[in-house]
Amino acid sequence: MTWRNRLHTFLPTRNKLESNRWLAWMGPWLGHPKLWHWSRRGVALGVGIGVFFGLLIPLAQIPAAAAAAIVLRANLPVAAASTLITNPVTFGPIYYGAYRLGVWMTGEESPPPEISRKTVAASEEPSFLEHMAALGKPLLIGLITVALIAGAATYFLIGAVWRWRVILKRRASAMKQQTSQEENP
Repeated sequence: MTWRNRLHTFLPTRNKLESNRWLAWMGPWLGHPKLWHWSRRGVALGVGIGVFFGLLIPLAQIPAAAAAAIVLRANLPVAAASTLITNPVTFGPIYYGAYRLGVWMTGEESPPPEISRKTVAASEEPSFLEHMAALGKPLLIGLITVALIAGAATYFLIGAVWRWRVILKRRASAMKQQTSQEENP
């Protein structure tokens, strides 16, 4: 089984998405054939979009990537799947690295400000979004930088690898054809 066939088993089909009650309103947009076509541009753009939104925003990555893929006519399943670059294992290191990059870029070396407690309950823990907001400008600058660079790099890298594989297949086909012509004059 090729990697492409394995990937197809994990990705949702067009019919599954169109029949989903939460996505039914998007039916007219989900029907565009470029959203489901495996082309060099569509897959590379889909991965670039998915990596960009996967790194940039901590919540609702898949809907944001899907909306961008629909607007830009990229491969929708690949865009949704590539947002999983951030997961519970990779989230901490990626966001710490982005924060350190933002500190280096902005020059703000001070530790994040103390998060104010809610007046409702003294023992209430700050929420995830409050923690993110407390990190402020360095985290935001770092995330934007990392997301832009990683999204663009994956777009160009996948496009180049795809093109390289096509060239190798064409060369192999030409060599095979040449040897068969030499054997049968």
